[in-house]
Amino acid sequence: MAKVLTPRSESYSQWYNDLVLKADLAENSAVRGCMVIKPYGYAIWEKMQRVLDQMFKDTGHENAYFPIFIPKSFFSKEADHVEGFAKECAVVTHYRLMNDPEGKGVVVDPEAKLEEELIVRPTSETIIWNTYKNWIQSYRDLPIKCNQWANVVRWEMRTRLFLRTAEFLWQEGHTAHATKQEALEETETMINVYGDFAEQFMAVPVIKGYKTANERFAGALETLCIEALMQDGKALQAGTSHFLGQNFAKAFDVKFANKEGKEDYVWATSWGVSTRLMGALIMAHSDDNGLVLPPKLAPIQVVIVPIFRKPEELEKIKEAASGLIAKLRDKGVDVKFDDNDNKKPGWKFAEYELKGVPVRLAMGPRDLENGTVEVARRDTLSKEVVNLEGVDEHIVNLLDDIQTNIYQKAIDFRAEKTVSVDTYDEFKERLEEGGFIMAHWDGTPETEQKIKEETKATIRCIALDQPDEEGVCIYSGKPSKKRVVFARAY
Repeated sequence: MAKVLTPRSESYSQWYNDLVLKADLAENSAVRGCMVIKPYGYAIWEKMQRVLDQMFKDTGHENAYFPIFIPKSFFSKEADHVEGFAKECAVVTHYRLMNDPEGKGVVVDPEAKLEEELIVRPTSETIIWNTYKNWIQSYRDLPIKCNQWANVVRWEMRTRLFLRTAEFLWQEGHTAHATKQEALEETETMINVYGDFAEQFMAVPVIKGYKTANERFAGALETLCIEALMQDGKALQAGTSHFLGQNFAKAFDVKFANKEGKEDYVWATSWGVSTRLMGALIMAHSDDNGLVLPPKLAPIQVVIVPIFRKPEELEKIKEAASGLIAKLRDKGVDVKFDDNDNKKPGWKFAEYELKGVPVRLAMGPRDLENGTVEVARRDTLSKEVVNLEGVDEHIVNLLDDIQTNIYQKAIDFRAEKTVSVDTYDEFKERLEEGGFIMAHWDGTPETEQKIKEETKATIRCIALDQPDEEGVCIYSGKPSKKRVVFARAY
């Protein structure tokens, strides 16, 4: 039976939920607000992880691991940080269960109360900077450039698979530097790494820029971000990199002797992306037929579906396909030969379309006679008949073409959905159509907050490549030096 999706035009939100569930990416778990990432969804995340991990190592970072539990007192040391995360923290108060004296299962043992409560990691700045204090004495110990792949818990009440869950997977980088300049350069390097990953691998164009003071990470002096546009016209923050200054070094007394022999506080950064990238990947490219995956991140890049009635026909197709499979794998292509005889070819075609497999090959007895194969591409849903001789080169080129085409389609969509406005009325009108709105802002948190309250639009970022331009704020009429990026967002 076909797994029919709610059309995007009818309900984008329901289409997204349908797609995550029916493409076997994830499902809700027995724990409210938490998700089970299914093997196919996790295979996509693994590909993301593999690429990012190499990009981190190529820029001089090493992986480490820090505890999931953080003493509550650590959060008290950096005021902005605790204020930013206090409402989302899960707290461990006891360490043991016991049988209920009344025979009703198990209960918390009241005698097993922790001397100090532990916070389940919402982010790791505090525990890491408490650790770095033991690692750093001199400028010779710097820089430290650690990353960890981990899970975190932020107690969200309104959740959506991949986009916002109480527990999610991510990576978090935490670096320590001898100078402010080094830390600033690190912050910029990592937002560029994220931008390159989004565009070159996810095929998602992004705007890189600074967050406003209202939107900064709790405890940061500056936050850089990448902002992507989804097909419903909403923005999605896809990654952040934070310049933390000396705030955490001061909070945890992390000092070092510099080259002049003087004592100074260490300069810090942190940066991260999460399984939210899965949401971006789904919403940026997919259609009413299912996922559209960029080949570089597809768990299965090419699937071969044999068309046969008799076992001997299948054996001949297998034999003919084996050489092609070997050639493709030698070229680094992930190929699947689906000879499952419990499902008909038509069902398989629909299933692989739903799962976003970039290229599908159909091979039957007649194809073998003619020395051809039918090649279907997921992004355009077009088909062609290609000679088996040299089809491996054709497929490699086709995968590159699909990657480029998906990215170009997303770029064109963003261009179409990005407008500049000069009045508040025009701003509110264009907001209903979705997309990025470039508008002047007077630079005050008060104006930003009023616009958010009245329209639910936020300043996504102050774009790095936005030129200076004299103007007046759309809300207050006060002077403004450049346009900023507004949108409604996830």
